[in-house]
Amino acid sequence: MVITLKKFNMLDETFTCENCGKKVNKLNYSARDHCPYCLYSKHVDINPGDRQNSCKGLLKPIDIEKFKNTYKIIYKCQKCGEIHKNIMANDDDMNKIIEVSKKA
Repeated sequence: MVITLKKFNMLDETFTCENCGKKVNKLNYSARDHCPYCLYSKHVDINPGDRQNSCKGLLKPIDIEKFKNTYKIIYKCQKCGEIHKNIMANDDDMNKIIEVSKKA
């Protein structure tokens, strides 16, 4: 059996969230991959940080799952329907995390 690991390109950038419109600053300890205010992300990567996905749809947070000593946000792309997971960031709005976890 061959195990292929995802390639990770460390790309930590400031952006404006396309869902809530807030300015999102760099994370400064890992790659910022979602809005800490509304938790939405954007379907831009094939492998983390590569910006090679042509979909560009909004990734809506639909659930939360426990992962090691933190949590992962589970997303569903509003354009193509793919499911993705991102690790929660230290500055994510905990009330939003709880809200998303209760919707599941």
